[in-house]
Amino acid sequence: MRSVYGFLMFIMLLCIGCQWQLKPSSDSDTASTVSVVRYDRIESLFLTTGDYSAMQQMNTYYPTHTRMLIENVLQLGKVNDRDINTKFLYFFQDSTLQHMLSDVQRQYADMDDINQELNQAFTSLREHLPGIDIPEVYAQIGSFDQSIIVGDGTLGISLDKYLGADYPFYVDHYSEGQRRLMTRQMIVPDCLSFYILSIFHLPHELSHNAQARDIHMGRIQWTVNLLLNRSVFSNSLVDAAASYMSEHSGTTLKQLLQDYDVTFQKND
Repeated sequence: MRSVYGFLMFIMLLCIGCQWQLKPSSDSDTASTVSVVRYDRIESLFLTTGDYSAMQQMNTYYPTHTRMLIENVLQLGKVNDRDINTKFLYFFQDSTLQHMLSDVQRQYADMDDINQELNQAFTSLREHLPGIDIPEVYAQIGSFDQSIIVGDGTLGISLDKYLGADYPFYVDHYSEGQRRLMTRQMIVPDCLSFYILSIFHLPHELSHNAQARDIHMGRIQWTVNLLLNRSVFSNSLVDAAASYMSEHSGTTLKQLLQDYDVTFQKND
C-alpha cells in the first residue's frame, strides 16, 4: 500500500542525517547471539521515580545510549550540560508520557520473541553478507518521535513507537496506514531496514533523487522479506526487486544493494 510505504520512507529519511559510525566487530562476534539490552528499564526507573542513582548508572554503564537519547532523539541539549538531568526528568513529567512509560514496561516485560527473531534475522544476514558487523541492540524510550536509531555500533529500538495500532495516542496523531507499522511485529523488520540502509546508503549525488530513493528502499524491503522469510513489505518496487533477482540469478545481495542505477524498473 502506497501510504504505508510512504510512511516507512519518511521515518527512514528522518535518520539519514544521523551519523552512522559502526564499530568493527571482533572475530568472537560471529558466534555471539543478539539479545536486546534493556536500557529502557533503567531509563524508566529514573523518569518515574527521579532516582538520580539510576541516572548515574545510565551515564556510567550506557554513555553512548544516553548521549544518543538526549542529544539526537529528544534533542534536549548536550549530555554534559549542567542542568541536563533535570531537563530530562522534567520533560517526561507530562501525563501522556508518564502513562506511556508504564505502558511500555507492561507490553515489553518480556522480549524473548523479539530476541529470537533478531537472532534468526542477523544469522541470515551474515550468511548472505559474510563479515558484516553485528550491532549491539538495545531498547529505549523516546517521546513518540523516532523508532530506530543507528550509530556508534549500536541499534536502538524506541519502544514508544511500537505500542500497537490502536494505542490511544497513535489514534489521535497518526493515520491508519502509519499505525499499522507501529506494532510489536514491525520491530525486527524495522531494525533490519534501518541497519541495512545505514550500510548501503545512497551516494550523496543521488540522495535527493526521489526515484533513486524509492528504488533503493524497494530493494532494502525485498531484502528484509528475504531475511525474515515472510512478506513484511508488499508494493510495486519490492515486486520489481523480486523480478530482477529472479531474472538475474547470479546477482548477489551485496551487488543488488550496491547498484544505484536509477534506471532499474519493474520490467527491466
